[in-house]
Amino acid sequence: MTADPSFTRSDPAPEVAARPTHRVRTWLWGPAFVAAIAYVDPGNVAANLTAGARYGYMLVWVLVAANIMALLVQYLSAKTGLVTGQSLPELLGRRMRRGPRIAFWLQAELVAAATDLAEVIGGAIALNILFGVPLLWGGVIVGVVSMALLSVQSRHGQRPFEFVVMGLLLIITIGFMAGLFVSDVSWGDAAAGLLPRFRGSESVLLAASMLGATVMPHAIYVHSALARDRHGHQPNELPRLLSATRWDVTASMIVAGAVNIAMLLLAAASLQEATGTDSIEGAHAAISSTLGPLVGTLFAIGLLASGLASTSVGCYAGATIMSGLLKVRVPMLARRAITLIPALVILATDVNPTWALVLSQVVLSLGIPFALAPLVRLSGDRTLMGRYANQPALQIISWVVVALIVALNVALIVLTLGGLA
Repeated sequence: MTADPSFTRSDPAPEVAARPTHRVRTWLWGPAFVAAIAYVDPGNVAANLTAGARYGYMLVWVLVAANIMALLVQYLSAKTGLVTGQSLPELLGRRMRRGPRIAFWLQAELVAAATDLAEVIGGAIALNILFGVPLLWGGVIVGVVSMALLSVQSRHGQRPFEFVVMGLLLIITIGFMAGLFVSDVSWGDAAAGLLPRFRGSESVLLAASMLGATVMPHAIYVHSALARDRHGHQPNELPRLLSATRWDVTASMIVAGAVNIAMLLLAAASLQEATGTDSIEGAHAAISSTLGPLVGTLFAIGLLASGLASTSVGCYAGATIMSGLLKVRVPMLARRAITLIPALVILATDVNPTWALVLSQVVLSLGIPFALAPLVRLSGDRTLMGRYANQPALQIISWVVVALIVALNVALIVLTLGGLA
């Protein structure tokens, strides 16, 4: 890996990046909240509800640990984009030979495909719950609406896109947390769930799924571009921008973490004794039956907002990855249409959509080290980052996070393939 002596940003894809500002805006928050949508997508819903319904409060610790990791990871990604003026995919694309670069892009695209699969399926399930729309047509509707959301970014720039996504995040927060206030949560058991432990191979599978749904690879890639594209490359303003970014990331991760933990607590309190909760539809029916139709409706609305917002951000991330690694610029709407196909195929078959969501999150978990290890390496490189490179203590903590994630994935593979109970 060679050093980049200058911090000159490469030209982003026209439809991926908004024009940078040439002065620091008064309101600096926003990019982290867009990235945070990845942390409350339908994959999170499937993984968290399944974990709570099957294991109660036992896996609360996974969400807490994952959210702490996410806070660190997203800040490093945003910092790298601001300091270098380049996205993480661009930095990697400049430093890799052609063969490794294509291989790296293929695994990143697989991760992006898994992300999109979960988001479209989740939105389709929500439309089916709310309006009885068949799953296949629901997937088509989600794809069309996501194209409309992406057109906001393409035509009006990043700031209006941020406002739209943050509005959807508010709806998601209300929808997924409403039931928590009327459910009988055992706070003592929830506190006991902070003790790390597993119970058989399936609990490891769910933990990996929850991790993959929380620390999402495509969010790692895209946050560097979101921060760079919003603020431009302004070396003289970096202290102020980085300070604002820390607050941006902290606030967004608190919101995302609260929503995820609320989902697991809701399932642990209300769904353990219910039947048919192995699907999102069944969980919704149980929530409506136990906590009332209003809570069930708010949950479904939150799920729909989650699918619409996250699939738009996921497509944005996919375009960032392709542009940075391959220097190929596919029109955003064309990419949206192509990446919609796998999800529609799943929805047209007899595959259990909820289980497909959970497995997609496992794929994401396996892809995390490929995004995270280069990020830690680059953000700690003084020849690239200058005085903003990670300090030794932060670099050590970052590598420990990478090691923990890899260890969980190795355990997942060994236990699942070995069939241990």
